[in-house]
Amino acid sequence: MRNLAIALITLSAAGFLLAVIGTLSVGPIMGVSPEGFSRGSNNIALIAIALSFWFGGNKNKE
Repeated sequence: MRNLAIALITLSAAGFLLAVIGTLSVGPIMGVSPEGFSRGSNNIALIAIALSFWFGGNKNKE
C-alpha cells in the first residue's frame, strides 16, 4: 500500500506542475484549466494521505 501512496503523491506532484505551467504560460492544457489540475492534485494528495493513515495504522500497538 505504501507504493500506491507514493505513486499517488507523484501523480499529485505532476498535476501541480501542470497547474503551475498552465497558470504561468499557456493557459488551459488539453482543455483543462489550471484550476482543474490544482483541484485534482489536491484530491489525489488527500487520497494518498488517507491511504497512508488507513493502512499504515499505529505499528506500536501492544
